[in-house]
Amino acid sequence: MRILIDFVYLLAGVIYSPKVIYRSVRHKRYRSGWGQRFGKISRRSPAKKCIWLHAVSVGEVNAARTIIKELEDRFSDFEIVISTTTDTGFARANALFNSRHMVCYFPFDFSCVMRRAFGTIRPALCLLMELEVWPNFVQIAQKLNIPVVVINGRISGRSFSRYKIIKPIAKKIFQKVRLVLAQTQEYAQRFKEIGCPSETVVVTGSLKYDTAQITDKVEGANELAAQLDIGDERLWVAGGTGNDEEQILLDVYRKLVEQKQFEDLRLVIVPRKPERFDQVAALIKERGFDLIRYSQVKSHTSGKSSIESVILGDTMGDLRKFYSLATIIFVGRSLVSMGGSDMAEAAALGKCTIFGPYAFNFKQTVDELLAGEGAIMVKDEDELLKAMRKCLSDTDFAEKIARNGQEVIKKNQGATTKTIEQIAKFLKATEAAENTEN
Repeated sequence: MRILIDFVYLLAGVIYSPKVIYRSVRHKRYRSGWGQRFGKISRRSPAKKCIWLHAVSVGEVNAARTIIKELEDRFSDFEIVISTTTDTGFARANALFNSRHMVCYFPFDFSCVMRRAFGTIRPALCLLMELEVWPNFVQIAQKLNIPVVVINGRISGRSFSRYKIIKPIAKKIFQKVRLVLAQTQEYAQRFKEIGCPSETVVVTGSLKYDTAQITDKVEGANELAAQLDIGDERLWVAGGTGNDEEQILLDVYRKLVEQKQFEDLRLVIVPRKPERFDQVAALIKERGFDLIRYSQVKSHTSGKSSIESVILGDTMGDLRKFYSLATIIFVGRSLVSMGGSDMAEAAALGKCTIFGPYAFNFKQTVDELLAGEGAIMVKDEDELLKAMRKCLSDTDFAEKIARNGQEVIKKNQGATTKTIEQIAKFLKATEAAENTEN
């Protein structure tokens, strides 16, 4: 089985390598961390026991913030190693945790690479955010008697369909996971159906509600507003946007500002992926709009913007600042079939939140917000235009949506406490079993 898995990985690597090379040259991705990706990971405090937490990308890293804080408080005698897969995830983890913890790239799941990684990290416990269950990873962890726990677990409909196709293989993999802490009962059932024993699956809720800070002020937002000369005008912030979505937003924006009652509206577009910043900048200019790139303002290479300018948020880590200044927020990657972006953060800030029909990666949050009338879902460009007109014209309606959304987030918080309690209970039982054996 191990040899077959390694062969499949090798074949996939050969097929995928031209894309990696292209992205490395064109978008400056995958240029660092190769030693770590091949298992060469050094710990800061090798004498301590270790918890290895893996979060794939920015969303999972952000969702892990409250858990890591609780791990620091409850298990201070453990070192925490945090791994990520993507460049943006690594940058975010570095910004949040590098002053206190080792941050590294997740090793490739080749058996020899994983053996090397486990040999140097020597974790006492592995925590995987959401779904990152790799065959060789769990196989080696099981052989070394190192528990693997999935936290904030979820399986999207698309992933579930794929796992069902390879259910015999998936069952062998997921049976090696010692505990799954799922976001919802639906996700819990999916984990069970693909092979997790029922007694190992517990519903603890979504960590993203806990990391979505309930506030009307975000540190650095006033400075950002001053830099971009944002005053009393209304601000529409489109965050986490994806391919083919920005042109829809620009078309809607043009139709809005052509009307006198909306001529004070400004648009901010924040693409999800940094490699698309230049592409989106070119699109804004092609559509005939003045453009101001926040990266240039922030680095003092460009002057202040005017009210006629479309603002491109082409920096990392500033989306919440833009959100906090918004009158209305559109959560991107949802008007096109890309799965959506996290709308909990927007709602938690007490903002009128709109998203499209393709937010299937955040189904639970979508269902909760819509049931509580705390957000608006639109099907297409026409419905987005109508919703924007309604929210801009009827401030009472928009404020009601914003208040409801914030209440929905408050109501669903508490997953961090439940998760830590389960981890503590699990560690205690594991240590007791080890002491009995010894």
